[in-house]
Amino acid sequence: MSNAFFQIKSFLTYFLDNVDEHSLHSPFFFRFYTQILKTKLQSENVARLEGYRKRFLEDDRSITVKDLGAGSVHFRSNDSRKVRDIARTSLSRSKFSNLYSRIIKEYDYRNVIELGTSLGLNALYLALSPSTQVRTFEGSESIAEIAEELFLSAGSQNIRLIRGDIDSTLPVELRGTEVIDFALIDANHRYAPTMNYFDILASKVSAKSMIALDDIHASTEMERAWNTIRQDVRVHSTADLYRCGLVFFNPSLDKQHVVLRF
Repeated sequence: MSNAFFQIKSFLTYFLDNVDEHSLHSPFFFRFYTQILKTKLQSENVARLEGYRKRFLEDDRSITVKDLGAGSVHFRSNDSRKVRDIARTSLSRSKFSNLYSRIIKEYDYRNVIELGTSLGLNALYLALSPSTQVRTFEGSESIAEIAEELFLSAGSQNIRLIRGDIDSTLPVELRGTEVIDFALIDANHRYAPTMNYFDILASKVSAKSMIALDDIHASTEMERAWNTIRQDVRVHSTADLYRCGLVFFNPSLDKQHVVLRF
């Protein structure tokens, strides 16, 4: 099966299965849908951050990117890329960056991890609350340089970028961490690395924690990883938003899986 056909099939399945608040029987997911998924960030925050996206989309600089993960479907491995093309193909959509920021604010998450910094725009969304400390991991040195420029330009004081192969840097960085409140996995979109990242992060969660997994239907490997995570004994509920999956660890939640319209 070609990946294009697989993605069409996956989207049709999502389209047929997704529900809104009118079909949600769980009080937790009803509130999650109505109070978080259907709200928006303050317009001034969005306008400011999306201004950086516009700047990247116009950035004609070329950089050489060394792929440590699965690589990009849009570029040849380890080739020269324009920043504007990276922005066009690799940055998280505003809709989802906005959502992650709302989740962090709603649950007052303080310790946040992002795997896959890219150009750094999503990290700014994650770090909108001054009380939140964001650690973001990026494997490509040249892309990390661009992200650091952004953090400096934005005056961000609560983001720390960890450079290098995430397979090596993540376990070392988390040795002194007791609890991770929120984590976004958006790096090395293959089954084995994704499961490794999840296992490391899941060993540091509490009942109130959440892990978001990007591109859960982008390939057969990512969908397999998503389905494996859904069945993990540590996981109590999951939500499929097509582009991303949300994982909940609260034992008070019934073991359930919801497909949410978003």
